Amino acid sequence: MTQSVLRNLCASAGILALTMTTGFSAPVMAAADDEVLDIASPLEISGLDPAKSGYVFSRMQAAETLFTVNRQGQLVPMLASDTHVSDDGLIWHIELRDGVEFHDGSAMTAEVVASDLKRAFDRPGVLGRAPITGISAEGNEVVITLSEPFSMLSAFLAHYSTIILAPKSFDEVGDVTAIIGTGAYRVDEVIPPLRVGMSAFENWWNGKAEIEKVSYLAVSRGETRAMMAQSGDADLVLSLLPVAVNQLNNDPSVNVEIATIPRTRLLKFDVSKPFFDDVIERQALSLAIDRKAIAAVVMRNVDLAATQMFPPSIVGWNNQQIPAFEFDPQKARDLLAEAGWVEGSDGILEKDGKRFSITLRTYASWPDLPLIATALQNQLKAVGINLEISVGSYTEIPSGHADGTLEIALITRSFSMVPDPLATVMADYGPGGADWGAMNWNNDEAADLLAALGRTTDSAVRADMQNQLTSILQYELPTIPVVWSELAVATTDKLENLFVDPFEQNYYLSDLRWVK
Repeated sequence: MTQSVLRNLCASAGILALTMTTGFSAPVMAAADDEVLDIASPLEISGLDPAKSGYVFSRMQAAETLFTVNRQGQLVPMLASDTHVSDDGLIWHIELRDGVEFHDGSAMTAEVVASDLKRAFDRPGVLGRAPITGISAEGNEVVITLSEPFSMLSAFLAHYSTIILAPKSFDEVGDVTAIIGTGAYRVDEVIPPLRVGMSAFENWWNGKAEIEKVSYLAVSRGETRAMMAQSGDADLVLSLLPVAVNQLNNDPSVNVEIATIPRTRLLKFDVSKPFFDDVIERQALSLAIDRKAIAAVVMRNVDLAATQMFPPSIVGWNNQQIPAFEFDPQKARDLLAEAGWVEGSDGILEKDGKRFSITLRTYASWPDLPLIATALQNQLKAVGINLEISVGSYTEIPSGHADGTLEIALITRSFSMVPDPLATVMADYGPGGADWGAMNWNNDEAADLLAALGRTTDSAVRADMQNQLTSILQYELPTIPVVWSELAVATTDKLENLFVDPFEQNYYLSDLRWVK
């Protein structure tokens, strides 16, 4: 892409000149310890409970789940070894892997696993959404009984909130006080919200990892992470801005790999508020967004402009039958006028004495989000909408959802945290919505489809229902997709055997080794 074309796209997208930066500025870092695998990531450790930060400990291979996703995207056993389901689909017998040891030397037994799963079911997390009526231990098996068939149970048991921890991980009331897992790495220290120290576990059931020591540091600023990659202060750097990728690709001491991931940047808003309570207002917002310009400038890949919620990589959910999102500012203005919004003296729309002025919340742990927010601010102003931007912690999104103060937010949503995307869709777009999904949106047809999808195992029937559901989401717009995602990872040239997991389940640290 030529610089002149890029400048034109910047103007179209409404991006500030900082996206054109060719260098980095960051604090000077201490020299890296060559004996330790230093990792820099945007993801903070918000606590020890698996529902809060289990994604860090599972990806770092400190703790493991009964099932996982392999490199081909297939759901496979991890701490489980086999599964038997009754003919009526109501009783699951999950056989456990033999000889698995926790980091404190205690054995992983069916009783321990059943206790962990009961805790996960009773606390916040995905398992509580499954129609489970009982969890028990029988010999080397965990037995789960259901009130109705539930095809996604094994996928739910691959979610990070269901990591299996040793009994000594919990205090007397069941709160997590230490991460004592079964994974390739033993947790030596946790300093929330920024740091984790680990060492290779000698008795890991899959063989000891080659790299002995690992240090994880949460670094929120993308520019700082890029600087750490370039300076050698970090050996593995996760989630880089596209502009940083261009810079690092010119550095022979750094290797950069990119994977397309099942994740969408989208707008979440409270549909009960007067700005969004009419579907034509939400459609107008969508029409005002120049997704191709944002994708070209911020993501540096125009093909990441979202045409619908689900990218093509999410097989069965990307619906080729629905019309793609369009960019049509004039039509957006017409729809807003139809909804009763009229232009005020300063160009901002008004209705019933209220200005169309809203605050967008976002966060920088995904470094492109503030840039996309700036683009949206300029694009929406062109149709008479004033957008104020508030960049804070990602925790402000669920808290704003819970207390009702959130107006609109720019977020990133993964559809692979549970290996079956249906689990995320059920949570986000079911009745009432969810922290990272719809807010105060209810649709009876969508609710019925979601309930039926959870019961069916017929792939043809399921595909038809998924198409119906995605058509509803495309028209109703309880959230507005903006761009799809790629994950860029940088490593030092001293490190080899990296695999970038497109499903965001595992960093595969146990496979890494130092170049000899």
